[in-house]
Amino acid sequence: MSARGQEEQDFCGTQLIDGNGVFNVEGLENFMRATKMSECGATYASVAILGPQSSGKSTLLNRIFGTKFKEMDACRGRSQTTKGVWIGNCTSIEPFIIVTDLEGTDSRERGQDDTTFEKQSALFALAISDIVLINIWCHDIGREHAANKPLLKIVFQVMMRLFSPRKTTLLFVIRDQTKTPLEYLEPVLREDIQKIWSEVAKPEAQKSSPLSDFFYVEVIALSSFEANKKQFKEEVAQLRQRISDYFSTGGRLAGDRQGVVPASGFSFILQQIWKAVKENKDLDLPAHKVMVATVRCEEIANEMLKQLKSDKVWLALKEDVKAGLVPGFGETLRSILESYLSEYDKESIYFDDGVRNAKRQQLELNFLDVVRHAHATMLGHLSSKAFKSFKIGLKQSLTDGEGFAESVRASKRSCMSDFDRGCEDASITHSNLDASEVRKKLGSDMETHASSISASELSELKAKIKKQLTDELTGPVDSLLKAAEKDTWPSLRKLVKYKSKDAVFEFSTAVASFELEGSEIDRMVQTLRKHARNVVEKKAREAAAADITLPRMKDRFTRVFNYDNHSRPRVWTGRENIETIMKDAHSECLKILSIMAAIRLDKKQDNIEKVLSSLVDETVSVPSSRDGSNEAARDPLASSKWEEVTCF
Repeated sequence: MSARGQEEQDFCGTQLIDGNGVFNVEGLENFMRATKMSECGATYASVAILGPQSSGKSTLLNRIFGTKFKEMDACRGRSQTTKGVWIGNCTSIEPFIIVTDLEGTDSRERGQDDTTFEKQSALFALAISDIVLINIWCHDIGREHAANKPLLKIVFQVMMRLFSPRKTTLLFVIRDQTKTPLEYLEPVLREDIQKIWSEVAKPEAQKSSPLSDFFYVEVIALSSFEANKKQFKEEVAQLRQRISDYFSTGGRLAGDRQGVVPASGFSFILQQIWKAVKENKDLDLPAHKVMVATVRCEEIANEMLKQLKSDKVWLALKEDVKAGLVPGFGETLRSILESYLSEYDKESIYFDDGVRNAKRQQLELNFLDVVRHAHATMLGHLSSKAFKSFKIGLKQSLTDGEGFAESVRASKRSCMSDFDRGCEDASITHSNLDASEVRKKLGSDMETHASSISASELSELKAKIKKQLTDELTGPVDSLLKAAEKDTWPSLRKLVKYKSKDAVFEFSTAVASFELEGSEIDRMVQTLRKHARNVVEKKAREAAAADITLPRMKDRFTRVFNYDNHSRPRVWTGRENIETIMKDAHSECLKILSIMAAIRLDKKQDNIEKVLSSLVDETVSVPSSRDGSNEAARDPLASSKWEEVTCF
């Protein structure tokens, strides 16, 4: 296939704006899909052409860029060929170039008074193009009423409405060059251009601004297409190469590329610019750039979010984590998110940095909202595993005889370390999904469990010591109470003291590994001492019961009365002092009552024995009373309350 045939096959063109100013949105979208322009990023350029009607604009574009715009048939006379604004893709120069062919100025069809569309299309071309070719006739250069002057006035006037941070290249193409060399034509043309610029009304801020603040100006000349076709083609080929070199090297002819809108936003920015032009609004291209960036970055971000939600790997990971721990969870999730963030960066790289970064941050937050539950579930599994390991490890340490507090610390330290490693593996880079709250709760759960085990262990220890104390006291206490001798309570006090001391020592030794507060240990020790007293008091109360004490008193009376001091049966000869023997027997049985009458663990003095002894002491004088008010004084046993005595 010939090169020309290849150009025809690859060329795609459409009418962008019709003669009535209606923007062809569908045609532009179809054009971008057919040419795959959206994939170009910022590596594309835009060229437009302005000029009088029938000046060969379309012909020139077709020869330079390989486009197929409709050309005028000179055999049918001069008439309007291009209506409105047309775009096409260049097939002969890299990178991707959008070529815009505009309706000619000063057309007979629109008339002298209808210049609105001319101004609108000129402003539109300046706003979207890196290079604007201005087609002028060679014979008009230097003429006061040349056909190109109204066109230049239009260009400079509309430029005042264009707020742009970049300069556009105006490439003046002198058509049908005469024998006058370009070096003589160019100064005259530049003088004409400067004169028109100085005459154009400008805002106060730009009144003294030179033309070079707004445009790069280049001038070339071409031979007549009809009269010298061969030379025309050679010169066009040179111009094509010149444009190609400038675009490929970023030369001045290519214009200032600052603030270029990425190709994916090209359709939207064109629609917004034409809308503003139609509404006769000043064009603030930086603001339009930000608007395009906002819309496109939002679209890209939404597409990335949509793709994430339907990503098969993510969906499988989400299901797996529901069932339990997933090895490599964080790495897999990070890989998924980073792939979509990288894709976002790739597609949005040429848009405004501020907008792009803001939308990226929002996209990251949206991503985190999607994965938050799965991440929390994973942390929950890690926490459950760590807590379970803590309980098992603590139990094993205690079984092995390790100290309680140290066992808790060691188990917690080990399990927390495992949990932290798991959280690090499950973490997502640069996210706010940290495990601090989960870790805090895990620590709290461990402390609660340790406290529960501590309470249980201490309870068992106290119960063991109490039982041991009870067992060690019961036998001796029973024996001492049964003997009911004069030293019974001193012996009981001594017994309680030493047994309590032994129990406290054993308890304190065992409880040391719990590392409790001193006040808490003191409280437990007091409980043990009180338990020892309670054991004795309980036994004393049981022994003081009437059904036990009275039979013992009777036995004591009988033994003393019937047996002598050597525990031998008495032999009654009639010479014995029965009254004395009976008094001794009474005294001995009352000793039992004296011992069982009160609890004397606190070593307090009482007069129970003295009072009871008075009952058998014949020297005790008891005053009489008629009204019975001194009955207690006459018979102490009749009183339920004795002075300085704590009864059972």
